[in-house]
Amino acid sequence: MSSLRLSHIHHHIASDKNSQRMADGTGSRLTTHVLNTALGIPASNLALTVSRLEVVGNKEHWEQLTGRCTNSDGRCPGLLTNDHFIDATYKVRFETGDYWKEQGITSFYPYVEVVFTIKDPSQKYHIPLLLSPFSYTTYRGS
Repeated sequence: MSSLRLSHIHHHIASDKNSQRMADGTGSRLTTHVLNTALGIPASNLALTVSRLEVVGNKEHWEQLTGRCTNSDGRCPGLLTNDHFIDATYKVRFETGDYWKEQGITSFYPYVEVVFTIKDPSQKYHIPLLLSPFSYTTYRGS
């Protein structure tokens, strides 16, 4: 077996361990996976931020909680610690323009923002993003 194939197998085994950590409550309940559907590959090294909508008096503002980049598999596990994950409205901002620029490809969208509401912080929330230079799709994954 080639060392590259062994590396892929090891990565998926490690991902399964991370999934178990998520399921047993020791890891973040918020994850994402970004796929470059134009090339059929994971969107690795794509910068993203997670923010929570805060309300003070009559004013709303987004409080950035974390900033990360997707890994070589296009995933970003462990986005938030469980104590930061509360009943609230959140936003994940994917820096898609910078990603496509690094690929040498012109893109229509400079960024993608996915806004969603958490009503039950004990559940797992997975935010996939299927991405091409001129379109994107997202949904609540499992």
